[in-house]
Amino acid sequence: METDRIDKESLEFLKKLSVNNNRDWFQENKKEFKEHEKKVKEFYMSLMERMKQHDDIDKFKMFRIYRDVRFSKDKTPYKSHFAGSFSRTGSALRGGYYLRIKPGETFIAAGFWEPNKEDLLRIRKELEGNASEFRNVIQNKKFKDVWGKLEGEELKTAPKGFDKEHPDIDLIRKKQFIFVRNFADKEVLSPEFISTVDDSFRAIRPYFDLMSEILTTNLNGESLL
Repeated sequence: METDRIDKESLEFLKKLSVNNNRDWFQENKKEFKEHEKKVKEFYMSLMERMKQHDDIDKFKMFRIYRDVRFSKDKTPYKSHFAGSFSRTGSALRGGYYLRIKPGETFIAAGFWEPNKEDLLRIRKELEGNASEFRNVIQNKKFKDVWGKLEGEELKTAPKGFDKEHPDIDLIRKKQFIFVRNFADKEVLSPEFISTVDDSFRAIRPYFDLMSEILTTNLNGESLL
């Protein structure tokens, strides 16, 4: 049975896990964890059904609670949050959605986290040629009221082959093209939270539509599909 609420008990469990992030405590409380995990997963599934009303969603992935500590200085074995992503269907629909539930640090994100080198070059070449349409989309007032400014990792200087004095170098040097929206716990526990998240994901569509067009055509506008 799907649910459209995040309950306070799930956030409280994550707080306790953060303080007791060790295998002994987790094993003792694993049954409770599984109960909260199930409820939160049902919330994600309910959200996905709403998203399908305005986008073609292929699948949902909920991330495991276990951390990979092999190459990390932080050796705590568990994540103190729940997280999941939603994939769009087919090669013509680009961009992805993400939701993390964590006490005091819940956020949603949408965009392009790790574009492969071909996609990254294609985006940069588009921006080098003419970034006006891109800027028009991300600087639209209604869009900014929901998502704020473009975020993501970037180079300190121009990528190889690009002019560091280019007027749009602030966009060209980016390695990620993402938008993030943060939520306080009070908002997460509100009955309107699921609608707010869904409306936010709906509002990202002009950006996804533009980026999908860029990434499925060459610089002459010819389809690559």
